Amino acid sequence: MSPQPSPDEFSWNDGFLLGYPPMDAVHEEFVGLVGAMKTASDADLPALLDRFAVHAKDHFQAEDAWMEQTDFPARECHVGEHAAVLSSVMAVQQQLKDGGDCTSARRLVTHLEAWFPGHADYLDAALSHWMCKLRWGGKPVVVRRNLPGSAAAVRAPE
Repeated sequence: MSPQPSPDEFSWNDGFLLGYPPMDAVHEEFVGLVGAMKTASDADLPALLDRFAVHAKDHFQAEDAWMEQTDFPARECHVGEHAAVLSSVMAVQQQLKDGGDCTSARRLVTHLEAWFPGHADYLDAALSHWMCKLRWGGKPVVVRRNLPGSAAAVRAPE
């Protein structure tokens, strides 16, 4: 399972790895952008949201294409979640362009931070397993190091 988001930051760690390298790379960018939006000033948030919107569109189109091209059996729910997230992102972008304050954008960032770990753990993990099985004949091998809260990540007092 992916780690729970820290109240202060949202950043990439090995707990998010799913074992399909193209997906892991896109997810690392996703987490980085959400983390940057979480800590951005109000002045910087609209431009970061625009960057995130481009990323999300490309990210979701890639996953949707993998599901379509490989006849992934559970794609309707997955594609539906992508469409709902993009719809929310575009609505918030429009609010900011219409002169709205950053409240709705900050709320969106909070929801993205909460949504992503579950989406990745369930829907994306299933797709990662599917893609690895088709490409390499088996489930992905994932090595997770230095997870927040793990014995390896906690230093003993000196």
